[in-house]
Amino acid sequence: MSYKTCPEWPELMELAPDLQFKHISVADAQLPFDVLSKISHVSLGDIEMCADIEHNVFNGAHTDPQVVAALEGTHWFEVHEWATTGPGASSSHSSHAA
Repeated sequence: MSYKTCPEWPELMELAPDLQFKHISVADAQLPFDVLSKISHVSLGDIEMCADIEHNVFNGAHTDPQVVAALEGTHWFEVHEWATTGPGASSSHSSHAA
């Protein structure tokens, strides 16, 4: 398994300071079968996602569009959703308090 830190990490740290985003192959991410079954015409080892897999949060801007579509309606959050209306909303608001 190989991971690369996302090149957008400074922006992601501003948005979601408690998460660590890495680029990982979809095969290594061990996504649920119902998600994987929606991804077709590509090898799961050849496409990447940018995610904090421990917290089930992905960066849609750096994730293959088929993967983004397959994750819709699952327990995974896109980072902007996570930070504004998801579990990260309360922590991001408290960090910006005056």
